[in-house]
Amino acid sequence: MPKLPRQPELQNPTAVRRAWADEHTAAIQARADGDPLRELHHLERAHILSQPLALLHIRTHVAMLSFGIRHRDRRQITGQLVRLLVAGPGSAMRRYPLGNTGGADVSAIEPMDIPTDLQVLLAPVGAS
Repeated sequence: MPKLPRQPELQNPTAVRRAWADEHTAAIQARADGDPLRELHHLERAHILSQPLALLHIRTHVAMLSFGIRHRDRRQITGQLVRLLVAGPGSAMRRYPLGNTGGADVSAIEPMDIPTDLQVLLAPVGAS
């Protein structure tokens, strides 16, 4: 596995935690509404936000695993089990693919563009 670059510390982890909670809640609501596409959309956004925060990163992959189980998606289940092994240590060492949406339909090591509205939240220390 290629070595991922070390990511900078977050400028405002409290704001990231709040935004993660909003996305996680929106995913739960989408599930209750029977809208799996909207649920996955919010889980992917939660994943982007959670990457710098080990416990939230793990919780997001558990939620994605649960999504895979509910939808009997073997690829998602397998992908999330593998990601659960590396999510915590990767976040703790600040080595993760920035912007990656975390689903099994994308490479686990490929950085991706961060949605514009999340970029400000993920600003590193020293950014203005």
